[in-house]
Amino acid sequence: MATSPFHGIFSFGAQQNGAAVSGLPEPRNAQQVPAQHPTETTVGQIAVDIYEQDDYYIIRAPIAGVRLSDLDIEVDDTVITIRGTRRLSDAIPENQYYLQECFWGDFKRSVTMPCSVDPKKVKATFSKDGILKILIPKEEKVKIVRISEVG
Repeated sequence: MATSPFHGIFSFGAQQNGAAVSGLPEPRNAQQVPAQHPTETTVGQIAVDIYEQDDYYIIRAPIAGVRLSDLDIEVDDTVITIRGTRRLSDAIPENQYYLQECFWGDFKRSVTMPCSVDPKKVKATFSKDGILKILIPKEEKVKIVRISEVG
């Protein structure tokens, strides 16, 4: 018997769903496994990278599929919260899914920064390829000012 051209591609999902590893997994409806669609109370999370440069902390989050109008950033002292909604653009019937890992719906991610954040100084960019970048200026370091004698 020849090996399926799909051998290995679906092996992880097939093992998880109980389908044969050599070929396409069975459709969800054949296994009577309900698709895991988000409910009204389900809130997803996004992955973030946080790194540091000389003058800034930077939060970077890949959020492809999110419209700028569906995105909100909240700053509260040391906590930065990213909220948004990833909307599914096409409706695919549940029984046509072999595997559904992508999260669609509302998401929220909060991160605590190592210092207080001035909301007026935070800048954010959203690239065409769906990368959100938040620049948080570091607090200015205390300078010692020499007092000179006048007169």
